[in-house]
Amino acid sequence: MERWKDRVALVTGASVGIGAAVARALVQHGMKVVGCARSVDKIEKLAAECQSAGFPGILIPYKCDLSNEEEILSMFSAIKTLHQGVDVCVNNAGVARPEPLLSGKTEGWRMMIDVNVMAVSICTREVYQSMKERNVDDGHIININSMNGHSVVPQSVVHFYSATKYAVTALTEGLRQELREAKTHIRATCLKAEDMANAVIYVLSAPPHVQVLRFLSFIHLKNTAILFEEKNHG
Repeated sequence: MERWKDRVALVTGASVGIGAAVARALVQHGMKVVGCARSVDKIEKLAAECQSAGFPGILIPYKCDLSNEEEILSMFSAIKTLHQGVDVCVNNAGVARPEPLLSGKTEGWRMMIDVNVMAVSICTREVYQSMKERNVDDGHIININSMNGHSVVPQSVVHFYSATKYAVTALTEGLRQELREAKTHIRATCLKAEDMANAVIYVLSAPPHVQVLRFLSFIHLKNTAILFEEKNHG
């Protein structure tokens, strides 16, 4: 993780749960972390805790509604002005609504699409452009996923949510292919793990010539499956 010290990471949905744990872990490893959420009270509290703990990095709270593209673009503009750009993006924010396919409300479906699919895509595009503008060729885009993005369970209330998580799986693979076509060493990873914060640190610590495509931790099997490839840097 030494090479990421003092570099900038964006963590979406950083106010609670996985996002907060990932933000804390990155700050602990010396990164400047922009943590965004619709409400930043909890992020501000976490930032104070990180500072009190003497962590070498810093957590910067940023209020952003990820269902609103204008707010996302405004956030990236602010990051560019204050911190030059983003080197690591952790697309963690997600929304689950109990809206079955046969009786769900369109509003709930749309919210899941906007946050789970559109926000991930917009943030990914903006992060890549930020890296490209600054000639950053070793950045990393990490999409936090769910087991619902790999299997459809027999529970009607999660079927639409599962569809959005399958989209994340497809988006990550498509991103990997486009990055390869662009002949860049920027990496993309899809994560679902029992300990997500440690999983993020693991993939960021991988050598530059190793691409971790998917990191899946199956709790009930008590084992971990990691798919990776060696990249030829010529």
